[in-house]
Amino acid sequence: MKTRFLIFPAMLAAAVVCVSLTARKGEMGAGAGARKDDPEGEQKGGSEMSAVCDSELPKNLTPEQIEVTQQKGTERPFSGKYWATKEPGDYNCVVCRKPLFSSKTKFDSHTGWPSFWAPVEGAKVAQKTDRSHGMARQEVVCGNCGAHLGHVFDDGPQPTGLRYCINSASLQFEPEKKADATNSP
Repeated sequence: MKTRFLIFPAMLAAAVVCVSLTARKGEMGAGAGARKDDPEGEQKGGSEMSAVCDSELPKNLTPEQIEVTQQKGTERPFSGKYWATKEPGDYNCVVCRKPLFSSKTKFDSHTGWPSFWAPVEGAKVAQKTDRSHGMARQEVVCGNCGAHLGHVFDDGPQPTGLRYCINSASLQFEPEKKADATNSP
């Protein structure tokens, strides 16, 4: 009789995992911009997102970039390419190459991820409510292609008081072009 009670929890756990994987597979198969993870319509900004199918993803994305941007992954703190970058320039979406953030709004949040107090003016950066991991947070996605970027928190510096905590794997840095001294008047 005791073996039935031991088998049942294991079968129940397997069924839950199976259902979870099936639901997750349905989300991923729909493309980045068409995820079904916002059932209450709590997306903010960037409402004209275009879906990016797997066949449309840039072929040069690394497995980590695909995991972060398409499957809402998170890189380990202090491991990303841009967390300590201080060079002037712009940070574009690694998937669609649209401008998102500037070094002018980047600051050291001591979290191990690139942090910005605002997106660049005119950037299509959208927010969605993220209820994963037993908490409610604001997910940040590219408003153009739907790529997952990171999260935004209300503990940043002035003038916005926001901290856009962004995965390096979702960004492509474009250094500021330096003025050519030979062509100066």
